[in-house]
Amino acid sequence: MNTLLAAIPPREKIQSIEKPEAKPPSEKDIIAGLQKIVSSSRLGTFLQCRLKFYFRYVAQIKKAKTAALFLGNAVHETLKAWNKTRWKENRLLSLKELHDEFSKAWEEQSKEEPANWEGEEEAEKLTGWRLLETYMRQYGLFLAIKPEAVEVPIEVDLVNHGLPRLVGVLDLVQQRRVVDYKTSGTTPKEEQAAHTHEVQTCTYAVLYREANGQRELGIELHSLVKLKNPKLSIIELPPMSDSQQTRLFHLMEAYVAGLERRDFVPSPGFGCMSCEFFNECRRWS
Repeated sequence: MNTLLAAIPPREKIQSIEKPEAKPPSEKDIIAGLQKIVSSSRLGTFLQCRLKFYFRYVAQIKKAKTAALFLGNAVHETLKAWNKTRWKENRLLSLKELHDEFSKAWEEQSKEEPANWEGEEEAEKLTGWRLLETYMRQYGLFLAIKPEAVEVPIEVDLVNHGLPRLVGVLDLVQQRRVVDYKTSGTTPKEEQAAHTHEVQTCTYAVLYREANGQRELGIELHSLVKLKNPKLSIIELPPMSDSQQTRLFHLMEAYVAGLERRDFVPSPGFGCMSCEFFNECRRWS
């Protein structure tokens, strides 16, 4: 037998030698990465409950998608397809094309990450489509306006402020106004919505100004409300003020400092009842 050939290990062993299995990142490495980049969703979760942030972004515990989130994502993907067609092709989708996009978004999400429907999937799917029909009917007058951007990812370096990079995706920009889509079970009130969504809307304002070199004319929250008779609620907010930007930057400073201290403590409250990490939180000490 050829001694040289005999000395050569099998192919699978060669591959394992050449490409050792990558070790999962340590908790220290994950936190270091989170300190370098922040988004409105990360910041919002951290401010809501630091232990929830830990479970979601550091421990990276996976949870099944809720029915409400599944429906919201399908509606969002459909509106993205609608707006991209207006933006790129300068035309409007027909109602049939829109329904096809909705069905496609629903099916693709079902394959990737199914939800626990408890026998209500068809009813929820019908609700999602009725929301889209309502949006087209009530907002149709403005849908012929050509968008300036759709689902554009933007990254801003805030090192001059001593802050991490800020990243985000703008749902829709038209006529210098940033539009964000939401689905809701109740009709939002303007003052409450302006306050509860301030981190997100100010984040969008910072991203818009960096990308365009000019101040936005305003931010709109388009909420598709899941009532017996679906409705569309549009809340128009003014441009971000200087004091709002200062407050956002202070919150980002608290985020960075909290991660540095490993300050992952719970925030018990009414929101715990709908938190996906309720059981993990109860076991925390």
